[in-house]
This record gives sequence, structure tokens and C-alpha cells, in this order.
Amino acid sequence: MTQTYIGYYFKISPKSPWDEILLAQLQDLPFESFEMSETGLNAYVAEKDHFESFLSSISLLENKELKIEYTSRSIEPENWNTKWEEAFEPIEINSDCVIRADFHPSFNKQYELLINPKMSFGTGHHQTTHMMLELALSLSLKKKTVLDMGCGTGILAILASKMGAEVVDAIDCDPWCVENAKENFTKNQCQNITVTLGQKILKKVPSYDVIFANINRNVLLEQLPSYAKVLRPKGSLLLSGFYKKDIPIVKERCNRFGLQIVETKQKESWCALRCKNG
Repeated sequence: MTQTYIGYYFKISPKSPWDEILLAQLQDLPFESFEMSETGLNAYVAEKDHFESFLSSISLLENKELKIEYTSRSIEPENWNTKWEEAFEPIEINSDCVIRADFHPSFNKQYELLINPKMSFGTGHHQTTHMMLELALSLSLKKKTVLDMGCGTGILAILASKMGAEVVDAIDCDPWCVENAKENFTKNQCQNITVTLGQKILKKVPSYDVIFANINRNVLLEQLPSYAKVLRPKGSLLLSGFYKKDIPIVKERCNRFGLQIVETKQKESWCALRCKNG
């Protein structure tokens, strides 16, 4: 099963600071990803989550202090795949880890993650994925149980497996991502990863030493109680998919469920957090 996306392309004049303000307002809609452009920003939403008068709640579009023009178009999976394959370049996370496609030559690194992204999120190029990989590489995952929530390409699950995790569960709500993740697990010869289509964690008791969740602010805030419920005492929760301005609300939500922030990373306006359970 494949999925069609709708791309919105905003041209903003003047661009700053209105691009960041527009981005903040667009986060209240079910967009899955954003990218800044030279003239504004682009936003992508699954066609199944799109509806009539989709942008009617965006008050900034009526602001007379600036000019915002936008176009939208349907993006078929094949078109997205071609775009990724044409633009996808290897990326080194640190001296031990590189992400590349199987059509790139080997870098002879300790951790070489083979990712053919198709339409799925998670190649290491985006700031959030890069920070999550950095945080994961700082942990000891040998013999650990790991959950990759919203796994996308499966990149974080693959790294956990290669770092010696004993059991890795991956979950994503998009059938396309699940299919893509399975392919990437096979390419990386990761036999201890189980991927599930869904939005909820199946286990109900403390089961995981480490949980990855690189999604978006609203989903993270909603799902944090379920993360805390299945995270073992002293376990680590790695979060990203939100901005620096969102840290206070994320921190308050974490503290409410006994999760303490012990490390913060920032790339441009994006942030990642490492939390401990107790």
C-alpha cells in the first residue's frame, strides 16, 4: 500500500521572522514534515489527513503586514522516491557512524546504516534525526530492549540493533513506512527487529530500557504517558521533532510522568532531549 501526499509551497515576503511564525501555526495541522526554502517554507501532509478549507485556521494568511503566496500539489509516491534518490547523499554522524544508500560505496565505519528512504522520514539529513542518532550513539545499548516509536525508515532501530540491542520493536502508523522499514532491516541484516503498523504501544508493563520518539510536538505530548508506562526505571527516553520554544511545555509534560530531562541538543531551531525515568 502506497500513500499520496499533498505539498504546500509558501512564498513569504518579508521572509523573516514570518517564516518561523507561519511554521508555528502550521504545526497545529496534521502536516508530517516541513522544510525551509529560500523564499519561505514547504509543508507536506498525507492526503488521507487533508480536508476541505485545510488552511482556514491559519490567521497569518490574513495578516496585512506581509505577503504570503502559496501553491499546492499532489505528490505521488513514485515522484517522491525519485526526488529522494536524486538528492540523497551519504552523511557521517560521527567517526564511527555513516548513513548511506546501498548504491553508495562503503565507508568502512563501525556502524554503516543502509537506508533507501522512499517516502519515509529518517535519513539522518534532517536536524531531528541527526540529533537522535547522536544521542543514541552516546548510550550503551548492548543487551538492551529498545522501542523506536514512529520509526519511519527504521534508521534508529537499525542503529540500536547494530549497537548490540537484544530486542528492538518499531512502530509506525503509515503502511508505506512499515514496508520501507522492513526493506531497510533486511538490507542491514537486522534480524532482531519487529515492526508493527499502528499508533499505540502494544506492551503495558515496563519493558524497554530505551525509547526513541522522533515525531512532532503534539503527538509526543499526547503519547508521553504511554512512554513513561513502558519505560523501565532508570531507562532513557530520546525525544525530538519540536522546536526550542517547545521545550518548556515538553519538560512540564515529562516531569508530570516522572521523566527528568538530562541532556538537550539543538540544531538551528530544532531540539532533541534525553530523559531518564526516575
